[in-house]
Amino acid sequence: MKPGASQTVLITGASSGIGWELAGCFAADGCRLILVARNTPALETLAAKLWQAHGVEVIVLTFDLARPESPRQIFDAVQARFLTVDVLVNNAGFGATGDFAALPVQRELEMVQVNISALMELTAMFLPGMLTRNRGGILNVGSVAGFQPGPGMAVYYATKAFVLSFTEALAEELRATSLTVSVLCPGPTETNFGMVARGRKERLHPAHKMSARAVAVAGHRAFRQGRVTVVTGWLNHCLVFLVRLAPRWFPRKLIRHYNQTR
Repeated sequence: MKPGASQTVLITGASSGIGWELAGCFAADGCRLILVARNTPALETLAAKLWQAHGVEVIVLTFDLARPESPRQIFDAVQARFLTVDVLVNNAGFGATGDFAALPVQRELEMVQVNISALMELTAMFLPGMLTRNRGGILNVGSVAGFQPGPGMAVYYATKAFVLSFTEALAEELRATSLTVSVLCPGPTETNFGMVARGRKERLHPAHKMSARAVAVAGHRAFRQGRVTVVTGWLNHCLVFLVRLAPRWFPRKLIRHYNQTR
């Protein structure tokens, strides 16, 4: 039997990109899936593909995590279906490019809601059941952005720093249990994230991108292996290593340069 064949996995932000590909990875394990996003047609398309390819049950829940009430409503919807979530994948997130003073504060607050508050609340609601059963785990999708400050995307980088710190701390708190807690930290990835974050503008200095599939496969494999922090791609490993060694002013200058658009 494949790992996780009897598990139920809830994935937020599953309608595209890394979330879409992670759904495929867990479906290949034989897991029942609960897919959450705003885009119902995309979720239903994915559900049909996963059923056809893997014969797994897929449940679609349409919620907008930018709305503060959504995490509780997701939890209640799962409870109403008498489902037990074994693995929670907090993948939903978005960014915005521009100087903090120039960006709408409401958009930045929505980013905090999705990237931090919803992730934390969903974790708080589903974790007690995992602890009672002493099985399952949590996979949070962070970013290499979490390892340094991000002028030009200040709030986004700060939210990913929270995800990284929170996940690593939680993993240590749960070390004596059978639960797995991991944070996937990709760098630039071939998804629509960047174009949305930049308002369809292009970077002045394009970076090498990994495919969403490669990132998801690496994150899924690392989670199954029980690894806590997963940085994908050798270039991103080099960046994280360099940031740790460099004086604090260096990554600020480097990322400010990288986040310039035209």
